[in-house]
Amino acid sequence: MDSSGEGKVERQAPSARTSSTAAQEASAPASPFLSVVIPAYNEEQRLKESLPPALAYLAQQPYSWELIVVDDGSCDRTSEVVRELAGGRSNIRVLRNEPNRGKGYSIRRGMLEAHGEYRLFSDADFSTPIEEVEKLWKAVEEGYDVVIGSRGLAESQLIRRQNLLRETMGRVFNFLVQALLVPGIRDTQCGFKLFSARAAQAVFPRQTLDGFSFDVEILYLARQSGFRVKEVPIRWINSPATKVSPLRDATKMFLDLLKLRLRSRTRS
Repeated sequence: MDSSGEGKVERQAPSARTSSTAAQEASAPASPFLSVVIPAYNEEQRLKESLPPALAYLAQQPYSWELIVVDDGSCDRTSEVVRELAGGRSNIRVLRNEPNRGKGYSIRRGMLEAHGEYRLFSDADFSTPIEEVEKLWKAVEEGYDVVIGSRGLAESQLIRRQNLLRETMGRVFNFLVQALLVPGIRDTQCGFKLFSARAAQAVFPRQTLDGFSFDVEILYLARQSGFRVKEVPIRWINSPATKVSPLRDATKMFLDLLKLRLRSRTRS
């Protein structure tokens, strides 16, 4: 399923993609160029701050787009805040899970219900700013169907780093990931990943993990399906209000990693 990469990705096509901003926002085309999927659990406050700049950036682009927030059973006003910020624009949608199902489940649902030719998922805090998507297009033009933002490359810009404990845990987890499942990828956990529609439709229906380890599984499945994966350095600003528990979630992620390894050996 490897792409040849001939030519460039046309991000300023005629007709719907070059319509005026007002017309673009008034109604979402059947197949927008880019879908942005954001998982959210009790993110009322963060979305009030992070979503307006992201929407402003998207509104300035020459291509058509849609934005999907997957509310994972929030107890606050997450869904209401998104609808208020949408202001009636039909290319901004809210999907709601009942009950809470996990980040992996939410992203799988959003990526499969998206209509875009390319589908980007991003964390609600936009620790990787939305404009960093521009760095991913070059790899798409080179023929990659899966392009992932990375904090682990020499060119990556970490404006605000995680604390020492989280960075150490991240390095240990990545060592295990490379040894057991996806060698050569320095950062599987950065929440900024772009898939072509065909890659998304091939990978996400096969995803089984609903928690934070889902990133490893989808990258493993992408490679197993024959898609090339490109890691791209990005600018990243750590959000101290993370919902990842160092003990509980790290233990579950390690167990998930072992499950994926055993499953891969069984299939092989």
